[in-house]
Amino acid sequence: MGEYLPNLRSLGVYKLDINQGNYITQDQVERLKEGQTKQQVRAILGTPLITSAFRENRWDYVYEYKHQGVTTEHRKFAVFFADDKLVRWEGDDMPTSAEAQNRSEAGKSLKAEADEESGFMRWLRGVFHRQ
Repeated sequence: MGEYLPNLRSLGVYKLDINQGNYITQDQVERLKEGQTKQQVRAILGTPLITSAFRENRWDYVYEYKHQGVTTEHRKFAVFFADDKLVRWEGDDMPTSAEAQNRSEAGKSLKAEADEESGFMRWLRGVFHRQ
């Protein structure tokens, strides 16, 4: 009977991609201003992953992405408060938002299309101007 069971070690096991924590973008970081309230910071960055009763003036945002069991991204970001007002922040470089990347790529695409069209349009105008 054991000969009909597959060897589990030879089978490939699919592992899910896992996002854990707070995904923060550079756009969000740029919206932070000294003096903002905790509520304003929470509205910008979301609820922090780590808060401590012993360090209530510090919020930690951690993000980790695992692709098939292997960590490919790990970022940390912390904000600090005094008298419930934001006084500073620090952490890893954050990625640009998907929105900003899309705007950038769209601009490049439109410029490339305009360059291509201008060559074609020049040719087309030349064809009609000859007649």
